[in-house]
Amino acid sequence: MDMVVPTILSFIVALVISTVIIYVVTRLLGEKEGIKTALLAAVAGTVIYTIVYYLMGHGLIAAIIGGIAWLLALRYLYRIGWIKSLIIAVIIWILASIAGLFLPTLGGPL
Repeated sequence: MDMVVPTILSFIVALVISTVIIYVVTRLLGEKEGIKTALLAAVAGTVIYTIVYYLMGHGLIAAIIGGIAWLLALRYLYRIGWIKSLIIAVIIWILASIAGLFLPTLGGPL
């Protein structure tokens, strides 16, 4: 019980950070959707990777399958093509990795 509150707070902080990164990257690349879509993308990425890693374990194949599923989610949420969703995902991954050195970010692609 002692770890429940810090875990929830960490999740919320990580979700906010990931949402902001997704929002900024997609806006810089010309997408017009708002912060709500970025929040959905952050949650979708976390859920997708959590499910894939739970079912397949932590490995390269799980990461590839989770990545493809997250690209599908980005394509659907932002109504974009494969190439643009891949570019967005790579930029988000790089920025989230950098942010993760200083701040908590969510698991999965972020």
